[in-house]
Amino acid sequence: MTAHTAEPESANADTLPRIERIRHDLRRRKLTVLSVVSLTPNMIRITLGGDELDNFTSLSAGDHIKIIVPDGQGGTAMRDYTPRHYDPQNRTLVLDFAVHEAGPATQWALAVKPGDTAEIAGPRGSQVITGPIKSWLLIGDETALPSIGRRIEEMDAGLPVTSVVAVPGAEDEQVFETAASLTSHWLHREEASDAAVFIDRLRDIPLEPGTFVWVAAEGSVTKAVRAYLVEERKHPLAWLRASGYWVKGKADTTEKFGD
Repeated sequence: MTAHTAEPESANADTLPRIERIRHDLRRRKLTVLSVVSLTPNMIRITLGGDELDNFTSLSAGDHIKIIVPDGQGGTAMRDYTPRHYDPQNRTLVLDFAVHEAGPATQWALAVKPGDTAEIAGPRGSQVITGPIKSWLLIGDETALPSIGRRIEEMDAGLPVTSVVAVPGAEDEQVFETAASLTSHWLHREEASDAAVFIDRLRDIPLEPGTFVWVAAEGSVTKAVRAYLVEERKHPLAWLRASGYWVKGKADTTEKFGD
C-alpha cells in the first residue's frame, strides 16, 4: 500500500506551485538485465525486467531508486538513479547511467550483460510538482539528463519547456520525443564543476513569471546557478527546486539547497 502525504508549499494554492510528497512502501526487488545499450559515449541505458516489478510506483521524474551493486571489496554499495521509464504491462524498468566517474555503479553498468541479475530498492517516495505553472526551465549536467529527459517526455502538449544541459561534447546530446513545446540548449564543457557555462547561457534566456525552474548538477554548480537565478534574476524561491546530484571529490554525496 502507498501512503499519500500532501505538503503544499503555501496556503495560497491559486498563485503558487504545489509540492506534494507521496511516500511509497520501500521494497527491494531482484530483477534481470534485459538489455544494455550505449545511448551516447557517456550514457549507458540498461533495461531491467521481472515479476518483482509488479506494483512498482514512480510518480515523478525526480524520483530515485537505489541500485545495489558490488563495492569491489566483497560487499555492496547503493547508489541513486532516476527511473527513466517504467512499463507496468511488460514489467520493465529503464535506467540511464552517466559514465562520469569510476564508482561501483558505473563499473557495474560498464560490465553488466543481458541475463545478469540486478537488485534495486525504492523509490521511497515521490515529489509531484503541480499548480499554475505556465512554463518550465530545466537545468543540469549529464547526471540530471535521465530526470530532465523524463520530465520533457511526460509534459502536457504545448506546454513551453526550455532545457539547458551541459555535456562533454556534441555526441552526448540526446533527442526527446515530446508533445510539449521544447527549446533545447546544449552546452559543451570541459570541466563539470564550471558554473560559468550555465550562467552565460542563462543570461540570454527569458525568465517569465509562472516559470518553474528545476536545477540539478554538481553541488557547487547548482549552488552558483541557484544564486544567480535568485539574486540577479530575482526568481522567487517558491518557483525553484535545486539539488546537487553529486559533489566533486566526494563519493556518494548529494546536496540539498533550502528553498
